[in-house]
Amino acid sequence: MSLFVASLNSGSNGNCYYVGNEHEAVLVDVGISCRETETRMARLGLSMRKVKAIFVSHEHSDHIRGITVLAKKYQLPVYITPLTLLHGGLRLDEGMVTDFTPDHPIRIGELIITAFSKLHDAVHPHSFTVACGDIKVGIFTDLGAVCENLILHFQQCHAAFLEANYDEEMLENGSYPYHLKRRIRGGKGHLSNKEALALFIDYKPTYMSHLFLSHLSKDNNDSTLVHNLFNTHARGAEIIVASRYHETAVYHIVGLNVSAYAPLANIQTSLF
Repeated sequence: MSLFVASLNSGSNGNCYYVGNEHEAVLVDVGISCRETETRMARLGLSMRKVKAIFVSHEHSDHIRGITVLAKKYQLPVYITPLTLLHGGLRLDEGMVTDFTPDHPIRIGELIITAFSKLHDAVHPHSFTVACGDIKVGIFTDLGAVCENLILHFQQCHAAFLEANYDEEMLENGSYPYHLKRRIRGGKGHLSNKEALALFIDYKPTYMSHLFLSHLSKDNNDSTLVHNLFNTHARGAEIIVASRYHETAVYHIVGLNVSAYAPLANIQTSLF
């Protein structure tokens, strides 16, 4: 069993994450347009025919902007809680909407998707893990703080998208107004580099092979700074910064054999 993962975009301008196996895939959030989602997937050699569902973390526009058009075009079920649907203002046919319950796994083909509650200033926010067999990938962004739920799921992952939104000094000395700084670091906003690094150092499982630093602030973080910070403590994991401007490569998550991990460029395209 294995999983293929990629960030199509990560940041306050839009978030969209792809996780799938050889036969089916899901998207977690679609905060970029339908056309941009299609374009970026095509550049990566990924097929929309394999996408079987969209899972929605919360109602903020950078996570839902492209859902309505993409879901209708490809007739994709959208897994979203009623409160998130209501507050997000998404206009979806009733038959396309499926509720989910935290900590109750959902099976889509060979994929098992599990939602869990998180701390964020949204009406009903969730993070997700996607598993195929023994391989598990986490999508952990828009986190106000490290909570027990996050620790529990992070320490089970072979790869994870983990928010590292801001450098504390850059935020403090930056131009944001006080109320926005307070919102970001107030416990239901976003995770700092320091907080994310502490989680990584304390709870990284030995078999975690890839960490995707995600949802970086445009104004209050620096990709080189945060990559170097985490790379110092990588302990065998590859550190990738998920960009707000373009997609990452596709990475193949296969388990304990680190030498077998590879970007999609090294995988036969017949798989897709």
